[in-house]
Amino acid sequence: QVHLVESGGGLVQTGASLGLSCAYSGQSFTSYAMSWFRQRPGQPRRFVATISGGTTYYTDSVKDRFKISRDDAKNTLHLQMNDLNAEDTALYFCAAVKAEPNTVVAGWDDYDYHGQGTQVTVSS
Repeated sequence: QVHLVESGGGLVQTGASLGLSCAYSGQSFTSYAMSWFRQRPGQPRRFVATISGGTTYYTDSVKDRFKISRDDAKNTLHLQMNDLNAEDTALYFCAAVKAEPNTVVAGWDDYDYHGQGTQVTVSS
């Protein structure tokens, strides 16, 4: 069984940076593709970024500002977010699915495990 716990959310001002983490517990972290999703108030959850093996993929709105990474030694997923704006305000979730390395999986329902989320609020 896989358990995911996000941390690092908070209230920041426009233009600030923030780093999120997702602690993974379970077996074979390296066998899993990992992703970040976010949900803005009143909207569905949307894909943000994924990492699998050495492959990363981002949604267009964040690809020049956010960086997804993973520390396989510490079973931890990270999301470094720079130049934040109000549109980035959302509840951020991490997710895991067992996949071959370098597999891009971008659908929430394609993931087997999801965290409870961490809130990011960007004030103008």
